[in-house]
Amino acid sequence: MLKVMLVCVGKLKERYLADACAEYCKRLGAFCRLEVVQVEEERCPEKPSLAQIQAVLQAEGRRILSKTPPGAHLVSLCIEGKQMDSEGLSRHLQEAAVSGKSCICLVIGGSFGLSDEVKRASALRLSMSPMTFPHQLARVMLLEQLYRSFQIQSGGKYHK
Repeated sequence: MLKVMLVCVGKLKERYLADACAEYCKRLGAFCRLEVVQVEEERCPEKPSLAQIQAVLQAEGRRILSKTPPGAHLVSLCIEGKQMDSEGLSRHLQEAAVSGKSCICLVIGGSFGLSDEVKRASALRLSMSPMTFPHQLARVMLLEQLYRSFQIQSGGKYHK
């Protein structure tokens, strides 16, 4: 069974978001071995300088990459990434699995995004939308899209 990892910066703070994530994690259990890994969010002053933001991104990036299994198919969520519809994401994930990748690792950065090092290591930079969402909500949205992707692959009725 395919292993799917979701590596996220920070913890879910809102109960309703945690409940939604738990529901999709439960549903995904029928399709993959899902592991959600949270890495610590780097502390930063309220009005950080560009250098301080870069330091935050680098520290979080090191934590993210330390949790990424060697040889995993890395997908990073970032605003400048490629936008796909649900069918396109489903095809991309299926192609990665068929090409011999036993682990697909999806990454959601912190409030400042992702380090260049994480982006360079990625097989795909994915943008959910040109709109900006809180990174905690992005976790729910990504889990839903993963579930939808597996439903598409299996011919399920969830995706209409």
